[in-house]
Amino acid sequence: LALVYLCVLCMSAVKGCELLGKFDMPSLFKKGDIMIGGIFPVFNKDVSNIATFEGEPPAVICALYDLRAFRWTQVMIFAIEEINNDPGLLPNISLGYRILNSCSSPTNTLRAALTLPSRQDEKEKAYGCSPGISAVIAEAGSSQSLAVAGILGPFQVPVVSYFSTCACLSNRAKYPTFFRTIPSDYFQAKALAVLVKHFGWEWIGAIQSDNDYGRNGILAFTEEVKKFGICIAFVGTVLRTYPQEKILKVIEMIKESSVKVILAFSPEGDFSPLMKEVVKHNITGIQWLASEAWITAPQPSTPEMYQAFGGALGFVVQKMAIPNLKQFLTDINPYRDPSVPFVKEFWEIMVGCQPVSHGMGTGAEKATKICTGNETLIDHTQDVFFNVTQLRVSYNVYKAVYAIAHALHQLVFCQPAGEKNAKPCLNLSEINPKEVTYHLQRVNFINQFGDNVFFDENGNPPASYDIINWQLKNGQVQHVTLGHFTSTKNGDYTLSIQEENIVWRTGKVVPTSVCSNGCPVGTRKAQIKGKPTCCFDCIPCADGTICMPCPQEYWSSERKDVCILKNVEFLAYHEPMGIALTVVALLGASLSLLTMTIFIHYRETPVIKASNSELSCFLLFSLFLCFLCPLTFIGRPTVWTCMLRHTVFGVTFALCISCILGKTIVVVTAFKATHPSNTVAVKFGPTQQRIIVCSCTLIQIVICILWLKLSPPLPDRVFKYSNKKIVLECNTGSDVAFYVVLGYIGFLAVVCLVLAFLARKLPDNFNEAKFITFSMLIFCAVWITFIPAYVSSPGKFTVAVEIFAILSSAFGLLISIFAPKCYIILIKPEKNTRKHVMGKNSLQKP
Repeated sequence: LALVYLCVLCMSAVKGCELLGKFDMPSLFKKGDIMIGGIFPVFNKDVSNIATFEGEPPAVICALYDLRAFRWTQVMIFAIEEINNDPGLLPNISLGYRILNSCSSPTNTLRAALTLPSRQDEKEKAYGCSPGISAVIAEAGSSQSLAVAGILGPFQVPVVSYFSTCACLSNRAKYPTFFRTIPSDYFQAKALAVLVKHFGWEWIGAIQSDNDYGRNGILAFTEEVKKFGICIAFVGTVLRTYPQEKILKVIEMIKESSVKVILAFSPEGDFSPLMKEVVKHNITGIQWLASEAWITAPQPSTPEMYQAFGGALGFVVQKMAIPNLKQFLTDINPYRDPSVPFVKEFWEIMVGCQPVSHGMGTGAEKATKICTGNETLIDHTQDVFFNVTQLRVSYNVYKAVYAIAHALHQLVFCQPAGEKNAKPCLNLSEINPKEVTYHLQRVNFINQFGDNVFFDENGNPPASYDIINWQLKNGQVQHVTLGHFTSTKNGDYTLSIQEENIVWRTGKVVPTSVCSNGCPVGTRKAQIKGKPTCCFDCIPCADGTICMPCPQEYWSSERKDVCILKNVEFLAYHEPMGIALTVVALLGASLSLLTMTIFIHYRETPVIKASNSELSCFLLFSLFLCFLCPLTFIGRPTVWTCMLRHTVFGVTFALCISCILGKTIVVVTAFKATHPSNTVAVKFGPTQQRIIVCSCTLIQIVICILWLKLSPPLPDRVFKYSNKKIVLECNTGSDVAFYVVLGYIGFLAVVCLVLAFLARKLPDNFNEAKFITFSMLIFCAVWITFIPAYVSSPGKFTVAVEIFAILSSAFGLLISIFAPKCYIILIKPEKNTRKHVMGKNSLQKP
């Protein structure tokens, strides 16, 4: 409808634009060579009657005069006058202005936007259909700026806002001509989220105004805090036109919640009703965070509001002091031109009386005091209105005017401002708003205060904020700057804040706001079903973790607060089991040497001769090595000990069983011969015996060499036996090779057992076959039971089982074969005779 209305305004380029109707909107106006429009919320509330659509809409009625917004209009006028007097910027060209009131209403803002290009006065009749306004400075509220940008955008009229921060306005597809001198809410939301994270607040409430500014601001803030794991407990909605019931619902929401920090993202006019109710209900335990729209607003900054909102923190754009502005403001006078709108209301508020002059009427119905005409503003310069040392939004208005002026200068003179001998390259009548937009996008200059003024591709200025803290000094609320936030293009940011100077609502102590207190050491968070992630229970950490997995070599302490190194376990020499096995092994080795000494000393006696002294000495030597073999199994496993323990074990036992096999064959062949001249015994003499021993041992040596070459044993850390310890053991490298070694020893043992069993009925007095049979039974029994025990034993007990099997089988062989002989030699020497050894039965046989 708005576009249709604008088209109606431009019916004919030949006859001129015929104005079919107009809105009765008072304006601050000054004609110039180039016109700039302005829309400001001089009044804060639209109280117009609802249109019935049965006739012309009723006249606009506004209420709640806003001194701050009126100052914005004066800053715009001041900046234009300053530019008109500057020979280096738009020389010989005067800027004019038309400034309208929006009443902080999107509807009235739309009326103002339609009014600006419509040329209301007869003397300003159009000379074409192009808009008479080259650029517009508007508006304070984001919803109002959306209306202006939406209606003027299709006509390529640039709109520069000084206080609209909604991130939605950065959408170049929808609003191609929108610019602003205040950072987007995207940056403010990021700054507020960083502030919340900085102080460790995890559970916060939010209040939004029911318009684009509030909704989009809280949406952007919510997205940012989610990145930090912060939860929003509730979102209350306010608006200046809401009935009392809706405001009270938000009050109850605040009372029922456990949050101690609340962000209010709302303009001061929309937030004001809730602020009054918060004070009325004496809600004083809340730390308030503020958007830039109300943190420095003068109306709520009163000692009464400080009772509940003292210590509030918020971000605002940088402040600046504009020279000569105070003098300009003190020159405002309602008598200079009584028809100028907004000045009469300003005078009534500031001076306290109603000015009366020709054409103004008596005004007796509105004021009880009439001005005498001698009043001035000199006596009122202490009012905050005249404090121009901490201008923030006003400075944005000032920069907006200068940005437009620099764009116009570049367009008209085809060179940047400040260069000498500037000559117009364009007729002023040919100025097209589209070209103004083009040059405004490329504006880049440093103003008199040293600030770099430019716009990015979305029409946004660089983001920079001051951190403001509400403090009460000398009975007045002061907006104290205590820090700074700057965002860079790559997404990084810097936050500096003077924490020690902050006045909190709770005093000097930083307030806390969490749904659930942090879990103590050794416990972890468990989400409560149906509640935000910030609300949780604490449950103990799992074993072996500190609520995060410990490295494989570590285990959690009893409190589960630190990962400690697991105990390393192996069969050591200094522990009781290691000592016992070492002693037994050395005892066995000593007995083997002792027995060998006895055999060598008594080698000429019948018992020794009958038992084949050479093979017996070989056997005792091999048993000596077998007893020493377990020493390689004890101690920390290394590469060399792992290779030695299994190969030495295999070779020594193969040598041992080979010797027994040789003795068994000798016994069988000797006593099976039926006649002394039997050739079987002769054929199996010492040479054959050595061949048997060497060949059988050599096979085992070859197996071990192949094992070491292809897949050697190596030290290994085993974690499976216990969660709290690491078992060091030797990995066999190849289980097949290990069991082949054992199998070969078993094969030799079985052959010995069979042969000895066949010779069990030889002469009774000296039947060595029986001793060999008995020793082989013990040997086989030990190693058969070894296999399941070896497989099922955990950790170092696996090594102990193997050592036990080695020692048991070695002692079995030593005692079974050699104990009877030593008994005869040492205890019963009278039986150590050939007659006794051969036995009666043997001697009587033919």
